[in-house]
Amino acid sequence: MKPARLIILTVAVVAAGLAGMLALRLSGEKTVVETPTEIIRKEPTINVLVSSANLPVGARLNEKSIHWMAWPESGLMEGFITETARPKAVQELNGAIVRLPLFAGEPIRAEKVADSSNRIMSSILPSGKRAVATEISVATGAGGFVLPNDRVDVIMVRKNEQGTYSTENVLNNIRVLAIDQRIEQKEDGSQAVIGTTATLELTPDQARVIAVAQQMADRLTLSLRSIADVQESDTQFADHLLAGGGKGEVQIIKSGSIVNMNSTGSIQR
Repeated sequence: MKPARLIILTVAVVAAGLAGMLALRLSGEKTVVETPTEIIRKEPTINVLVSSANLPVGARLNEKSIHWMAWPESGLMEGFITETARPKAVQELNGAIVRLPLFAGEPIRAEKVADSSNRIMSSILPSGKRAVATEISVATGAGGFVLPNDRVDVIMVRKNEQGTYSTENVLNNIRVLAIDQRIEQKEDGSQAVIGTTATLELTPDQARVIAVAQQMADRLTLSLRSIADVQESDTQFADHLLAGGGKGEVQIIKSGSIVNMNSTGSIQR
C-alpha cells in the first residue's frame, strides 16, 4: 500500500474515533430545565374595629353593631381603633353614640362617635354650635322628607299691614340635627311617621335670629337643599333681625315689626 493512502486511512480512522467519542459524550449529558417557583407572601394584617351595619346619626353602638376585622398594615390610617392599642374597645364603646353616619365595614374613628352619656344631643353637637328646635309639619317640612343631617333653608312667611304676605330666607344651608317624630294613624288604617319638631345646628347669632323669626312669622318653612350644598357656607342669615349686633339693646316685636330699645330705655326704630 502506498504511503499516501496509508496516511489518509489513518487520518480517517482517527477522525471517526473522535466523532464517536464526541457523540457519546453529548448523548450522556442531561438537559436540566429549571422551573421558577412563585413565592407568595401574605401581607401582615392587624385587627381594626369596624361597623357591622349601616348606622345613622344618633344610633348607639353595641357588641352586635361593631366587630374586629383584619386590615392590611400598609392600609392603616391615623385614627383607626386597633385591637393592639385598645383590646377592650368593643366593651368600652358599648352604648356610645354615632355622631356621623357609619357604613358597614367602615373603620370606627373617635371623631365619629361620642361617649355613652345620656345627653345625646349635646354629644352630637359640635363645639361652638347651638341646638334650636322649631315646629314643623308635612307642609312646612318638605313633605316629611327632611331627615337628620340634611341641609335646609329656613323661610319666614309673615303677613304685612296691607294684608299681603312676604317671604324671607332668615337662615341658609343649616344642618338638621334631629327630627322629633310621632306616628299618625291614617283613615285607611295605615301609619305614617310625621316629624313635628326639627332641631337645627346653629351659631349663637343664628339662634338669636330664629328666636326672633319664630315670634314674627306666621309660618316658618324648611326648604330642603341638595346634598351637594354641604360645602357651602351656612353663616349667611338675616342679621337685620339682630338688635344692633347685640350692643346693649333689647329687641321688642310689636305688630310683626321690630322695635329696638337701648340700655337707657329709649326706643329706637
